[in-house]
Amino acid sequence: MTKNKALLLVLIILGFGFVESPTAPLPEGFVYVKDHIPDLEVELRYFTDHNFVGIPIEGYRANRLILTKNATDALKKVQEEIRNQNLCLKVYDGYRPQRAVNHFVEWAKELEDTINKGEFYPEVEKQFLFQEGYIASKSGHSRGSTIDLTVTNGETGEPLDMGGSYDFFGEQSWLDYTNLTEAQMKNREILQSAMLKHNFRNYPKEWWHFTLRWEPFPDTYFDFLVE
Repeated sequence: MTKNKALLLVLIILGFGFVESPTAPLPEGFVYVKDHIPDLEVELRYFTDHNFVGIPIEGYRANRLILTKNATDALKKVQEEIRNQNLCLKVYDGYRPQRAVNHFVEWAKELEDTINKGEFYPEVEKQFLFQEGYIASKSGHSRGSTIDLTVTNGETGEPLDMGGSYDFFGEQSWLDYTNLTEAQMKNREILQSAMLKHNFRNYPKEWWHFTLRWEPFPDTYFDFLVE
């Protein structure tokens, strides 16, 4: 082998070290949402430690929102509608692997682990989170057509005041909670009306949680990675 060929071979080998490993293809019927809604803001909380568990959750390896194509098409219509009001959607979670749900279940059994109780469930004892309906062994998120989101100011990017924060386990997250200011009630109505108009139904205990009507995989709980 000549010196030049040897050098070329070394450069090729080194080059492969800087190439990211390709992610596995998504199951048929799923898409990366930002490919279809580029101006959507995404902050997957379970990819971070800013969540009720206090650490990144199993199955989340990237801040990449995944949903079924059906849910993405409907969400795009919502984004287009509120954009006309100089607003934008911000998403906290979409498709959730079953292993992440299992992580929640195992965490719930560790009653002494309450590192983020003050922020996320100050009024609910941890042993009652299942009973109160805040945690379950199966989640609609794993079917790929459920989404957690809020609305932000289109100019500043700041979330609108909904009278309660995302993933707060308590009455102020309920849809029928009335101890709100007029502005907070109006902000909730903006989100609710836009989502309902485009065939998303709300979970009454979480103002941020919506599932697409006639979802394509109503009985399938997926477990592929978010990456």
